[in-house]
Amino acid sequence: MKRVAVTGMGAITPIGNTVNEYKQALVEGKCGIDTITAFDVSGSKYTLAAEVKDFDPVQRLDKQVARRTDRFVQFALCAAQEAWEQSGLEGNIDPEQLGVYVGSGIGGFNTFCNEYEAMLSGGPRKVSPLFIPKMISNIAAGNIAIRFGAKGPNMSHATACATSSTSIGEAYRAIKHGYAQAMFCGGSEAAITPLAVAGFGNCMALSPASDKNAASLPFDKRRGGFIMGEGAAVLILEEYEHAVARGANILAEIVGYGSTCDAHHVTAPDPEGTQVARAIKQALDGNETDASKIYINAHGTGTPLNDKTETAAIKLAFGDDAKKLHISSTKSMTGHLLGAAGAAEAIAAIMAVSEGVIAPTINLLEPDEECDLDYTPNKALHTDIELALSTSLGFGGHNACLAFCAVK
Repeated sequence: MKRVAVTGMGAITPIGNTVNEYKQALVEGKCGIDTITAFDVSGSKYTLAAEVKDFDPVQRLDKQVARRTDRFVQFALCAAQEAWEQSGLEGNIDPEQLGVYVGSGIGGFNTFCNEYEAMLSGGPRKVSPLFIPKMISNIAAGNIAIRFGAKGPNMSHATACATSSTSIGEAYRAIKHGYAQAMFCGGSEAAITPLAVAGFGNCMALSPASDKNAASLPFDKRRGGFIMGEGAAVLILEEYEHAVARGANILAEIVGYGSTCDAHHVTAPDPEGTQVARAIKQALDGNETDASKIYINAHGTGTPLNDKTETAAIKLAFGDDAKKLHISSTKSMTGHLLGAAGAAEAIAAIMAVSEGVIAPTINLLEPDEECDLDYTPNKALHTDIELALSTSLGFGGHNACLAFCAVK
């Protein structure tokens, strides 16, 4: 089996529009949550979100591309561009050996809502001919392939909030088993719209808090739901020997992936956490490391059921060693990026193994008795980490876990 390196990373997030900005904000414990500006929230029970700030697609993309793409595609293209530039793959990869696995949990929801309103007000003739190619959820992957001439395997996975972790894991497998030499992989989401907020709110998933510092509260006793976020994160994975041969700067190595399903409920995780634990064990297979040297970027949504379920799953996977682990939820800062969450959190995991910095769980002030592990409250921790995991759980029961280590 082939080894797989990470040679590029790109990010557009509520706390930074480049990877370096994002990582610095994580270390500082910056909160990206505030009152929604995308639409009028008066009369809504849910007024907070983690929006991407100061993003002008025309300044970062070709004007025609910006005009013909949904916001989630714009995010994905910008994150992919940053990852591509860092990777140094330009001119160093056969296009037929370069693939794209970039997904979205929802796709072009802004476009969907806008075009539906156009039809209601003006009839079918008012619907843009660009409606479908702007809206469909695979179109971020398609646009990335077009932009970079990637003619290898191309798929858009959709596993709800596990989407981008699934995409990274499947890209890892594609390279490991010889189907490609390099892959763009990750996810993108831009669904902060009145309809999406109402939908998530009415299924009791969102926090109704009005204080941004008391809203996204993973593992805290006061938690009452997640806060919607938006953004994109894209990694470039590359066959290890190919990367070494061309003198690439290898950021980390991906060494494990687990994928399971609860087969339990459409929105709620199985409270026993057995299948989450199994995904963690799959990612750990062959990566035996002292638990005190392991970091887990937890899914940590801040919903009452998710956090205690995930805690139970970690205990099932690690037994008595669970108390030694370093854990945190960066959703306390970014909100929940839905289909982009796993890839953004993978960057935080890579930061832990490559730079020895664990991002904190901010605003963790009242620990829950059922969430009794070390969640790195409020301040970043500088320590030596040998293995970093990133867990993701999605509606439909999808579970994914990724494992990274520093270059050996």
